[in-house]
Amino acid sequence: MKPVWKPLWVWVFGALALQANTTVEVAPKPGEPFTPRAVRILADLPVRPVDSGLDEYGGLMAAPLKGAGFFRVQKIGDRWWFLDPVGGRFLHKGIASVATIPTQGAKDALAQLFKDKAGWATATAAQLRAAGFNGTGSWADDEALTLAPQKLVHTKLLSLMSSYGKKRGGTFMLPGHVGYPGDCPFIFDPGFVTHCQEVGKTLAEKRTDPWLLGYYTDNELPWSLELLDNYLKLAAKDPGRLAAEAWLGQRKFSKADLTPALREAFLEFAAETYFRITTSAIRAGDPNHLVLGARFHGGALHLPSLFRAAGRHCDVLSVNYYRAWTPDAALLASWVKSSGKPFLITEWYAKAADSGLGNTGGAGWLVRTQQDRGRYYQHFTLGLLAQPGCIGWHWFRYSDNDPDDKKVDPSNRDSNKGMVSNRYVPYTPLVEAMTQLNQRAYGFAERPAPPSAK
Repeated sequence: MKPVWKPLWVWVFGALALQANTTVEVAPKPGEPFTPRAVRILADLPVRPVDSGLDEYGGLMAAPLKGAGFFRVQKIGDRWWFLDPVGGRFLHKGIASVATIPTQGAKDALAQLFKDKAGWATATAAQLRAAGFNGTGSWADDEALTLAPQKLVHTKLLSLMSSYGKKRGGTFMLPGHVGYPGDCPFIFDPGFVTHCQEVGKTLAEKRTDPWLLGYYTDNELPWSLELLDNYLKLAAKDPGRLAAEAWLGQRKFSKADLTPALREAFLEFAAETYFRITTSAIRAGDPNHLVLGARFHGGALHLPSLFRAAGRHCDVLSVNYYRAWTPDAALLASWVKSSGKPFLITEWYAKAADSGLGNTGGAGWLVRTQQDRGRYYQHFTLGLLAQPGCIGWHWFRYSDNDPDDKKVDPSNRDSNKGMVSNRYVPYTPLVEAMTQLNQRAYGFAERPAPPSAK
């Protein structure tokens, strides 16, 4: 039998994957025990060079394709990419909520450090670029940041359903997102169509912006297999209940006949209706930019019918990915298989006990130190980069929660989520770890690291 020859790096990677023993102590939340979790970080791997040959957007110009003047998506070989306006292959490495903090203490710190908001925007855009980030996620102060000398590729959250709900009435605040009566978003309201069309018309002013990646339709809607049951519990004349009853009637079923298959089919029908309405309204106002999905979360990540429906209308699927220490390769691959589209991880983070904050809010992991947060960043992004359907990620968020801000929802009041404190002081060990990984992201996308520790 002939010997099996492999490149030297295959053997080296395999040995390192087995030998790496870096761990981080992790707890789900304060008060629960810390337990060690393995991480794979750059220090455990052979040295990789810093990415070079990047264009003004932060895309990789090696073998560029024809630029379209705006961002688009394309599968090249086995891997999905954004293509930037000049044709570079692009991963959106972003930070969410890049904005100033409204409390008096933060205003005082901003004035001392940056003089004014324009100074903050200039310094922050430069800080993000220096750390290897090329863009921002949801809730960024794009109006201020777009005036900075160093540009960032930005996204826009339209909140179509939640803004309609606010106008209609009946919504309420939940930790991290908006709640709807009976967990029933107003998909079947005739007024929702009109509202989306009105918002779509306002997008015409953005259609020429090459630095805009695209639009999210909403954040964390209550998608579930119980959606059919929930609509059938609404008031007799509610448009959602009427739509659910009509859908059942067309199939010769009644409320007494509900099965798992029917529930899944109705979820796909409801999601199809939602994404058809929202995407058509966006493209009527701005046909040049991408539709980035509705920021799925929680149980929605395990619903293939939801991803199928979204994939028929969206260019990219956005996912807020929590309660996973290591990205689940099979789960992530299933999103691409179901939707036929790539995905963007739009929220994830860890908070540290050494920050002095209470850390009781939010879904991110709790670790001991800022250095551990940096290790988690490298570990998690290396797992994402190994997935050919992943075309970017957004750490949640730019700054820590400020306990002095009493107007935010319960998930954003006291936790160490930021790359800077709530007085704009960078967490140096975290930022250094982010920088090291971000500056090598394209190399890892083209040649992933060995399989991750769990």
